[in-house]
Amino acid sequence: MIPKRLQIITSLITTLLLLFSCQKQKTDNSKKTKREIEIHRLISKADQFYNNHNNTDSAFFYYNKARAACDLNEDVKNYVSCMYYMAEIQQDHEDFVGSIKTSIETIPFLNRIKNPDYVWNIYSVLGRNYYYTYDYPTAIYYYSKAFTLNTNRINKLEAKNNIAVIYLKQQKFEKALPIFLSISNEKIVQQSLENYSKILDYIGYCYYKLKDPKALSFFETSLKIKSKANYTDGLGRTYYNLAEYYQNDKADLAMKYAQLSYKNYKLSGNTDDRLIALKFIIENSSDIDSKKYALIYTKVIDSIYEVRQKAKNQFAKIKYDSKKEKEENLKLRAQKIKNELQIAKQESKNIVSYVIIIFASCLIVFLYFFLTVRANRQKIEATYQSEIRISKKLHDELANDIYHTMAFAENRNLSSEENRNHLLNSLDNIYSRTRNISKDNTPVISNQNYIVSLKEMISGFDTPNINLLINGLNTISWDKIDKNKKISIYRTIQELLVNMKKHSDATLAALTFKELENTIIINYTDNGKGIDTNKMVLRNGLHNIENRIHAAKGHIEIHSDLGKGFKVLIKLPV
Repeated sequence: MIPKRLQIITSLITTLLLLFSCQKQKTDNSKKTKREIEIHRLISKADQFYNNHNNTDSAFFYYNKARAACDLNEDVKNYVSCMYYMAEIQQDHEDFVGSIKTSIETIPFLNRIKNPDYVWNIYSVLGRNYYYTYDYPTAIYYYSKAFTLNTNRINKLEAKNNIAVIYLKQQKFEKALPIFLSISNEKIVQQSLENYSKILDYIGYCYYKLKDPKALSFFETSLKIKSKANYTDGLGRTYYNLAEYYQNDKADLAMKYAQLSYKNYKLSGNTDDRLIALKFIIENSSDIDSKKYALIYTKVIDSIYEVRQKAKNQFAKIKYDSKKEKEENLKLRAQKIKNELQIAKQESKNIVSYVIIIFASCLIVFLYFFLTVRANRQKIEATYQSEIRISKKLHDELANDIYHTMAFAENRNLSSEENRNHLLNSLDNIYSRTRNISKDNTPVISNQNYIVSLKEMISGFDTPNINLLINGLNTISWDKIDKNKKISIYRTIQELLVNMKKHSDATLAALTFKELENTIIINYTDNGKGIDTNKMVLRNGLHNIENRIHAAKGHIEIHSDLGKGFKVLIKLPV
């Protein structure tokens, strides 16, 4: 009758949970759809401003709003993408420290993104930031990580090129040159005149620093390509290289190229390299011209600092305002939900209280009867299993031996000393087995001789084939432990050792006893063949062990795997 009631109650609870789960899932999906629509709207708006290079501040603002709207469990790709573009904008405004901070925040989420291009973007922007802040080893580290990713050929060549550029900055021209030469042979590079001319510049610069006369031909070839394409920023670089090349031999020609470099860098808006060209002009000009250019240099430096500081403060403020706004919205939303819940609770308080009281009363009555019946059933089952075990032992260990002994006595001449000794040995063996079965099923000693009996029982399993280790047995305060619990411990250990001897094929077993915070902890371990705990069915010995430990209000854990031994952890309150 009780199992049927249990089935009805379980079915009712399951139905309610399913209805609640479906409703919750429907609500969550609706929220997810609204969030995704809002994120895509913000990203689309940010992309429009980003593509219009005059509105990167607005692009940063909307990328930041989209990032703040992302759920880091559901929208990782959008989050990383937004953070990348924010870092790019900060880098374009030469806020390199802020760009590094923005990029680094994405690192914990990169392993959850399947598309390697997103990861490549982050590593590349980090590499550039560390390059611009003169941390060349860290820049190489991130460019190397970008190079190892499974991305397209262009991305790999770009990472490879960036590593070689850092070698130039480190004056490692012999390492940079072969990399640039290999890149210059790539068909995809040769098809892009801008990129190809840039590589030729790098190769010429390496040859120049290595004092190889082949440098000039590479500079001149690059200059022709860039002049034809009117590539102003690239022309600035080539003219500067030629200025350095002629600096010691033809000062006038070097100054001419330096002036051209400065002019082209100014046209392209490349402020940093324009300062490098201006510095060259100052160092190689007369005193009057040097002073004039020095004033220009100082003015440009001050202007750069002001622009960078404004950009840094602006982007920091946008991120801070966004964070503050999000926190305030969350607080308002939480307060609104809290008020609604309080109203709902007030309206249904009496009804819920009555339902809880009735349900709790029924549950208590049901649990009382259920647990009582289960305890009786377990006792009956334990008794039955114990009887089966005793019967099996009598049949397996005694019946066959007695039959064979009787047959031997009937068919052999007992006047022979050898036959007589064999018969006596057989009878002695039967007597020993009978005594062991008797000991196994009689109450153990639970007074001051308990530890002696326990040691004697355990030592009976220490054979030439099985090495049995005992640790901490004497540290337990056995006198404080209840008699029934001591019997449970004795029978449990006996059952474990019997199972070990019969089934495990173990050569080494260990029993460790420990008393900690009014709890006895027993650890059993052997190196036997083990069992598959996923397919384990507790029966006979293991079933008896569980029943005993649970009856003593203890806890038992069984850990094993095929071929990896057998472990049991038992905890019993004192």
